[in-house]
Amino acid sequence: MYLDTFLVPLIVKRFRNSVHNIDDIYDALDFAFSFQAFGVSIKPIQVRYKIAKLLEVVAELKPKVVLEIGTAGGDTLFLFTRVADPEAKIISVDLPGGPFGGGYPRWKIPLYKSFSKGGQRIYLVRGDSHDPRTLEEVKRILGDEKVDFLFIDGDHTYEGVKKDFEMYSPLVRERGIVAFHDIVPGSPENVGGVPKFWDEIKMRYEYLEVVKNWHQGGYGIGIIYV
Repeated sequence: MYLDTFLVPLIVKRFRNSVHNIDDIYDALDFAFSFQAFGVSIKPIQVRYKIAKLLEVVAELKPKVVLEIGTAGGDTLFLFTRVADPEAKIISVDLPGGPFGGGYPRWKIPLYKSFSKGGQRIYLVRGDSHDPRTLEEVKRILGDEKVDFLFIDGDHTYEGVKKDFEMYSPLVRERGIVAFHDIVPGSPENVGGVPKFWDEIKMRYEYLEVVKNWHQGGYGIGIIYV
């Protein structure tokens, strides 16, 4: 999608004016599903029930450090800012042009940066999450801090989701949480190998499955406590 340069500040301004003081989970969800400016939206590609339940779990944790693998349309990035600590460090990794989402254009960077509230700092890492250089960049941003909440929603192939877990879960603090999107079996182009990996990994941890219907052909969120 091509946007004239002058439209981007207008989109950011409309977003900031509309989102002012939205902190309640359900108000934030209403906003995310309805916001639109000049054809740009942040409507979640999620079943509302499951993303609401995930947000409730994360809100209890009140994370000071959030790491997201897979930015795409920015919907979960926005929602996580609403439940994270007001001074949180939020890192979102995404591969431009990659499968299972396709990344986002550079002009969206100012919009995504504007999602922060209070003293939150948003770091957008545009690169392959499986590249050791991307991992090193994330570690550089973290410094001595550990991740409270890791959301894995990038490469959905079995090898891809497994690698994301193996590379980034060691950055999560003890009793932090890791969540996976698309644990419900469905078409390969939508869920890839996530359901298979979820079935393998969940029994090693205390876990929670947020699924409305196991026959819905995809979606669903799996949460483990590491």
